[in-house]
Amino acid sequence: MTLEDITGTDNTSKKMQPIDQALEKLLVTAQRQGFLTVGVYESAKLMNVDPDSVVLCLLAADEEDEGDIALQIHFTLIQAFCCENDINIVRLRGVKRLEELLETGDETAEPRDIHCMLVTNSHTDVWKCEALEEVGSYCEESRNKNQWVPTVSLQER
Repeated sequence: MTLEDITGTDNTSKKMQPIDQALEKLLVTAQRQGFLTVGVYESAKLMNVDPDSVVLCLLAADEEDEGDIALQIHFTLIQAFCCENDINIVRLRGVKRLEELLETGDETAEPRDIHCMLVTNSHTDVWKCEALEEVGSYCEESRNKNQWVPTVSLQER
């Protein structure tokens, strides 16, 4: 008898994609579906009003942002809130790649603050996304290894 027989899982049926690719797919899908909140202020406002709708918090910063004390304070407060409310958190490296992924195509639009992004799930219109499940599993595995806020690097393409 194998572990798969006991748990009912079959690891050969589906291979998980690398976490950076899953995150990219998730961000694009969430933006298209209207389930992505972008910006530190907008994210804080949403978490204050409806924290139960937030399923994932993404905090993005590159090395040059590490010296931004105000941003680091915002990150600390947001992380504390997410931990208190059982919201998965991932820190991202690769702000330029995020900007490419989340382009709106509107050149007249004001640049968005992509340092904090929330993936939400409405209470009435639940959407299924394989990438969201993979990222959630990755966060859970990281917590099991006592890495509460994993960092993922997005590669420029």
